[in-house]
Order: sequence, then structure tokens, then C-alpha cells
Amino acid sequence: MRRSLAVALLLAGLTGCGAGSATPDSSPGDGYFGAVLDQQYTAPDITLAATTGPSYNLRTSTTKPLTLVFFGYTKCPDVCAAVMSSLTSALTRLDDAQRDQVQVLFVTTDPARDTTAVLQQWLSAFDPTFVGLTGPLEEIVAAGKAFHVYVSDGAKLPSGGYDVAHGSEVIAINAHDRTPIVWTEGTSSAEFASDIFRLLDQPLENS
Repeated sequence: MRRSLAVALLLAGLTGCGAGSATPDSSPGDGYFGAVLDQQYTAPDITLAATTGPSYNLRTSTTKPLTLVFFGYTKCPDVCAAVMSSLTSALTRLDDAQRDQVQVLFVTTDPARDTTAVLQQWLSAFDPTFVGLTGPLEEIVAAGKAFHVYVSDGAKLPSGGYDVAHGSEVIAINAHDRTPIVWTEGTSSAEFASDIFRLLDQPLENS
């Protein structure tokens, strides 16, 4: 079952501007729509520039009970806006107290073009509380590796555009800087909301 699920996650991520990676050691998770990780990742001690201030550390600044992380870029033609729209819709299903316990981070995979100002303007169309992060590409690639999310080097194409391939998973970070669950790009807003309700009510144990 676990091998089949990992293959399904890999295939689900290989669409649009995303280039997804398999989520190893995952299980169906007792009704969760995301893949519950048997071996949780640890949020990396990496600091990036943020739309909310001079810096944001993926380990020490993620102080909410639940932080949702997505890697993408503002000029992504399809996947990024779709995933962010699903997250935006999911959070509208929470009450104010629940919403205050969740933070959404958008880490750009195209730092050459996605300044904090560009990220702020783009994210404001979804939810003004979403935080955008940017910085040196090598730091962003390292952050992706820590979360098992693929990030390419953003090679320039002969057409003048950029090849910015990236994984399309949404990663959850809990209050202990661990990642209990991962969702693929096809997750609906209702499915995100269902899992978020459960994670806030009864957090998954660290492993």
C-alpha cells in the first residue's frame, strides 16, 4: 500500500509547472486526504526575506500550531494559482479562532523575478495574511530538499522565458517544527479544510 501511494503521489505531481517528487514512507492516515508521513521531516533552519519583514526563518518563525508551505512562482501558468486558490478557499471554512492558528507560506522558486514586492502584490489577490518568501536560489533549493520538494535552477530559455520546475506538494509544519502530512496539487479546498480541522483539533504525533 505504501509503495503504491508513493507512486501515485509522484504521478500526481508531474503536471503543469510542477515537477513533483514522491513522498516516501507515507500512509493513508486514518481518513486524512493528505499523505501522513511515517518519518516526518524537520523544518530547516533557513532564513529568507519575507513580505512581512526583513527575514523569516522556516524553523524559528513558524510559531503557529499549523503552517502550510508551498513552493512556486508568481508567473507559474497553472498549478501555483490553482493550489493557492484551493488553500484560500479552505481557510474561509474555518472560524476566526481556527484561522488564527494557521499560517500559509509561499516560497518562490523564481527569486530573480519574485521580489518581496512582487510576491506581496500577487499574494494579496488570494489572502493578505499569506507570507511570501524569497532569497538566494541555493537557499531555496536547500529548503526544498529539506521538505523533499524538488526545485530547479530556473534556467533561462531561448525564448527569453524561464524553466522554473518545482514540486507541487503542500507541506504542513506543526508547532514542533515537524512535518506530519503532505498534500498533492489535486487536493480540493474541502479536503484541505477537512484535514486542517482535524490537525488543529488533534495534532498528529511526532515520529
